[in-house]
This record gives sequence, structure tokens and C-alpha cells, in this order.
Amino acid sequence: MRRYAKLLFLESKKENFMVLANTQMKLICLALISVLALGACNNHPKERKSGQALVSVDGHEITLLQLNDEIKRAGIRVDQHENVSKQLLESLIARQLIVDEAVRNKLDRTPDVMQARERAIAQITAQAYLHGMASKMAKPSDIEIKEYFEKHPELFSERKQFDLTILRLASKDMDHELKARIDGAKSVNEVVAWLDKKNIQYSRNSVSRNTSDLPAEMAKLLQEKGQDHLIIVNEQEHGLIISVTAMRDNPISFKTAAQQIERYLANQKYKQATDAEISRLRSLAKIEYLNAKAPQGDAEKSNAQSSVLTPEAANNSNSPQEPVSEGFIERGIMGLK
Repeated sequence: MRRYAKLLFLESKKENFMVLANTQMKLICLALISVLALGACNNHPKERKSGQALVSVDGHEITLLQLNDEIKRAGIRVDQHENVSKQLLESLIARQLIVDEAVRNKLDRTPDVMQARERAIAQITAQAYLHGMASKMAKPSDIEIKEYFEKHPELFSERKQFDLTILRLASKDMDHELKARIDGAKSVNEVVAWLDKKNIQYSRNSVSRNTSDLPAEMAKLLQEKGQDHLIIVNEQEHGLIISVTAMRDNPISFKTAAQQIERYLANQKYKQATDAEISRLRSLAKIEYLNAKAPQGDAEKSNAQSSVLTPEAANNSNSPQEPVSEGFIERGIMGLK
């Protein structure tokens, strides 16, 4: 919260400068992507694009429609449009120059670029179809939102706040001797003293998380075990020792949670609709696995879903249960005291 408070006091000129700099960098990066994905589409200098032409670069028009699209994608606020649009237009010119030069060097005809272009077209087309699906879906009703709130008191009316102490060390050091020491320890400080005595390298951090930040299983275990109980979490290259140093009530009201619940339920409806549509399309299609093995059971469904692009509106939504904390929370519990 302190970080956000500081941002609120930034001067407007500084903010505008940062927006322009970040936006320009994004557009220059997009230039390289355009070379890889869409280079061949720029072989027609006489082709007129839709929208009012703003600039012509060796016969290639840059239109108002393109500029407005870049402003939208960059997430520029309305009050910044006038200042940012000039910089964006210059960045679009730079992008077109790079694309034209790449095409002159025949980079658009390389196998990698052709494959990237094919993938980009497929992604854009699939996303357009899914956007159409999402636009036809009914929004979660007030009754559904209220029902979800009442069915999950642990996330809202009975939400808990946990202050955690986390020790991170190499997995190779998480041996039987250390685990035995953890089992017999009454607090995380005893483990710290033992690690120092053995000259074992570790890092120590303090974080605060609530039950709506954590997976349900982890939140339940933290609440059941209470303060000073040590939990071991296994990561690929690190072992983590977690201790609850404080636990307190941290409820939120229905009014505060309603918008977040609505986004979450909308995401769930969208996922269900997508799953159903993929199942329908698979049932109508003739799918032959030629030089690949067919997935078994649920793997077929999960593999199909993993490659589907979701609309931006769905991607930007946060679930009340979606973790916002460090990755260790999701790794799985290896042992408990």
C-alpha cells in the first residue's frame, strides 16, 4: 500500500514522460514482432487501408484507426491521448520502416517467419471467435453473487490474515537432520539458530497473506496449526520453512467483495462455455493422430483447453481464490509438524 501511495504523489509531467517512454519501447518491440509475424502482409504499397490516412511511409499508409488501436492497447488514459498520440505516431513510423527493410531483405520468406505468421493468424482468428462467445454470455446475477459470498465465509465474512515468516534454503540442505530439528522445534527462531550454527545458507522474509490470497488447502492448514507450527513446502530447487507468527480476523463486506465475485463468476461461466464449445467442435470434427499419441481421458480435455486463447476481459479478471502471493504457496505441502 505504501508503494501505491507514493505513486499517487508523482508529478503529472513525470508520469506522462514515463508513459511515453514505456509506450515507445513497447512499440519498438512490436516492430520486431511485426517483422516476424506479419512481414509478408506489407508487400502491397498501393493497398489502401481503412480509416483516415495520417502518414505515408514509402506508399504504406498509417491511419487514424491504427493509431487509436495502439492507444487502446497501450492503456493510455483519456487525458493523456493528445500528448501520447504524437509519440505513438512516430513509433508507428519507426515500426513501418523496420518492417519495410525486413521485407526488402526477404526476412518475411524464412521458415521461422512463415510459421510465426501462421501462428499469429490462427491466434487472432480464434480470439475473435471467443470474443464473440463472451459477448453473448449473460452476466452473473445479483442472486448468484450473493450466494457465492454466503457459501464462502472463509474468503469474505470470516477471512483471516496471516503474518508469515519464511525461510528459503537449497533443497540439498533439507535433509533428515534438518527435518528432525524442525519436528522438535518450538519456534522458527530455534531453526534459525541451528542453521546459523551449521553455517547453512538461507534467506528470511516476512510476508502477510489472507485466506483469499491462498489456495484453500494451505489457508485451512495455516489456520488449523496456528502460531509457531512449522510447515515445510517443497520446491524444485529450494525448500521452504513457513511459520505463522500472527493470525487475526480480516473480514470484508459484501459491498466490497461483490465486484470481484462478479468477475470470478463471469470467468467461470466463460470457462464452462469454452469447454462445452471445444467438446462440441471435437465431436463434429475428424481428428486423426498421425505421428503423435492420442491423449488419454482427461488429458485430451486439458490439452485442448491449454491452447485456447481467452478474451482479454476474461484474462484481466481475478478470482477471489486466485493466489497473488509467492509461487511457493502453490508447490504442495511436503510435511507438517
